[in-house]
Amino acid sequence: MRWSRLSFAALAAALTIQAAAAVAAAETPPVPQPRPDTTTPDTSAPDTSAPASGAPNTSIPNLSAPNTGAPNAAAPNTGAAHADKPIEIPLPQPATLQPPSADTINPDRFGAKLPDAAYGAFQRGLYKTAYNLALVRAKNGDPAAQTLVAEILSRGLGVPLNAAEAAKWYGLAAEQGVPEAQFQYALMLLDGRYVKKDAKEAYALMQAAAEAGNRLAQFNFAQLLVQQDPGDAGIAKAAVYYERAASTGLADAEYAMAQIYANGAGGKPRDDAKARTLLAQAARQNYDTAQLDLAAWMIEGRGGDRDLKSGFAWMRRAAEGGNVAAQNRLAKLYMGGIGTDPDLILAGAWYIVARRAGLIDPQMDDFLQGLDDGQTKQALQRANRLP
Repeated sequence: MRWSRLSFAALAAALTIQAAAAVAAAETPPVPQPRPDTTTPDTSAPDTSAPASGAPNTSIPNLSAPNTGAPNAAAPNTGAAHADKPIEIPLPQPATLQPPSADTINPDRFGAKLPDAAYGAFQRGLYKTAYNLALVRAKNGDPAAQTLVAEILSRGLGVPLNAAEAAKWYGLAAEQGVPEAQFQYALMLLDGRYVKKDAKEAYALMQAAAEAGNRLAQFNFAQLLVQQDPGDAGIAKAAVYYERAASTGLADAEYAMAQIYANGAGGKPRDDAKARTLLAQAARQNYDTAQLDLAAWMIEGRGGDRDLKSGFAWMRRAAEGGNVAAQNRLAKLYMGGIGTDPDLILAGAWYIVARRAGLIDPQMDDFLQGLDDGQTKQALQRANRLP
């Protein structure tokens, strides 16, 4: 099956309306639309606590978003052109629904202790055997076996992928109160491709799974609450579930709570220090937008000590992970020597990478045009070797 994600347009509207009056007094750092990366956290994450030694460099280039401009016909462009435009109120991304690898799945996830033979086969990668063993018990009404059968079918493990059949088994297990099945079936009901779309039933199942402790259900139920009530009251209700999911270490929820604290939304007082801590937690899990935000906050000194060196390191990590806005801002850091030695070639190279992805920054276009022919050639060569 294709793992669906919930829209958060309502949350965007809610936070934008609420913070409109406060933006003039306390502008939040510009960030791009969230796009999480759920790869394994890197234990060699940049330092997020100790400030860099030495006096801060006061000649920081403008890291805010440039004005929208027309694409430069001379610049390579492989994607839809867009500007590095600030979002006044950053928004959380819907929960990442990548299924865990088979060898990391705890049998409790299926709602009960599975038959040793079926679960043992599943753990060893003998998916066809696990399917055959679990199917017998599933037909006899065992909810754990039904969930396992649905899991195997939905991912095509050892058997042909069959999302419609998986939906049937998820539905049966959901009726018996298995949180994982309730969550997965709720997603299918929202999607409406393999079962009849039913937002009301999806809401009820998502809430049940969230109350039972499923952290992805907690995050997505929070999204539904904001979608249902796009105002501060809705954000306040959602914050309860965002917070529960964040407490389990879900990067999406950590980022959501960081934005709530950063903007003083949903009945939460503005708390930059707490927001920065949450950004750091999400950043360590390779959530690239959190990495970008954390970098900007460290360079500004928002929510804690100003730390140019670590801010640069987080910006580079987000850029190397493919975040286009971070690539553009990294170019500016190289250009101004912020947290690193000035390097016009790398500045040009990173902007070329961002420009190829469709980002337009008139300030950086001017910078690139100011390089001599030799520097431009070197920048192009470096850009071709960058991630």
